[in-house]
Amino acid sequence: MSCRRIKSLLVVGFGLFAMLFSTTLLANEKPVVAESAKQEVSEGAPAKEHAAKEEGSFNVTETILEHIKDDHSWHLWGHTSIHLPVIVKTDKGFEFFSSGKLVNEHHEPIVYKGNFDYKLMEGKLKIVDANGNIDKAANKQFFDLSITKNVASLFVSVFILLVVLLTSARAYKKTGVTTAPKGLQSFMEPIILFVRDEVAIPNIGAKKAGKYLPFLLTIFFLILVNNFLGLIPFFPGGANVSGNIAFTMTLAVCVFIVVNLSANKSYWEHIFWMPGMHWSMKLFLAPIELIGVFTKPISLMIRLFANITAGHILVLSLICLIFIFKTVFASAIAIPFAVFIGLIELLVAFLQAFIFTMLAAMYIGMATEEHHHEAHGEHKDLAHH
Repeated sequence: MSCRRIKSLLVVGFGLFAMLFSTTLLANEKPVVAESAKQEVSEGAPAKEHAAKEEGSFNVTETILEHIKDDHSWHLWGHTSIHLPVIVKTDKGFEFFSSGKLVNEHHEPIVYKGNFDYKLMEGKLKIVDANGNIDKAANKQFFDLSITKNVASLFVSVFILLVVLLTSARAYKKTGVTTAPKGLQSFMEPIILFVRDEVAIPNIGAKKAGKYLPFLLTIFFLILVNNFLGLIPFFPGGANVSGNIAFTMTLAVCVFIVVNLSANKSYWEHIFWMPGMHWSMKLFLAPIELIGVFTKPISLMIRLFANITAGHILVLSLICLIFIFKTVFASAIAIPFAVFIGLIELLVAFLQAFIFTMLAAMYIGMATEEHHHEAHGEHKDLAHH
């Protein structure tokens, strides 16, 4: 009975999830239609032709990309958005202003006159000239350090993690480990033990796992929380942090640094001068092994980015079917499929955090393990003695 109730709750939840996505898309489309209607009246264009043109103006690609890309504001509903701080560095120094100055009341990009003329061009902040074209010379010394939607969402996820983990840690300090966990402890302890017993120890070894466990737990929970927040279509969710290549690249670089700084002599020997092989094969394998040092973090980066982004695109594509066919009957097909994909996305959110952490632990284990030929050599020496 309890399983059936959980399943029904999940279905209802993702039904609401799909409906919220569709209303968000509809809210974004309404201003375009309203604005076009104003243009009809003011310009005196033929009503029928203009209406027919606007009816087919729904752009699926543009709508999907708008929802998965980063932005300088955080859309809430209708025309309501949170305007985030813009921080730019030019040859005239730093400049701070609100992203609300970059758009008008219809959320269309406008020129903001500061030290330079700034304008959003395809979601990117650029310096423009008097004609509104990109000033290539000025942009060479232009750096956008703004707090974008993805950065703000990352701060939210870090805040959630700090609250949850510090609350659990405080409870352990009060009660110790002799009593049964309660509240957040009972929720967090199985997950932490899972990462320790199923990820860290099998791949790194019981002796060295404790050294790298904080790093692995940080990666796991950071990816997991951002994956789950990305599935929520309203504030404080809705940002596609894990589907941002900069985020996945940063995590991959961190893994790359930890792996290579932890690597022992045997690891580098196996890369540059493979033991037990003929010298000609050693020369052949060395560049291949060296390339592998860099392709491992690249594969981590692309795998997480591609899987999370693909999931968001698939759900949004299904919801867009309602607006493509312009009939409520399309929702009878689109929403059940969107709910089904949403359920799979819950699983994918956990799996991607698990796979990234598992592979990071595996790479650390490969870099720190003592190879068998070395142990065999030590036994040989002892036999001689």
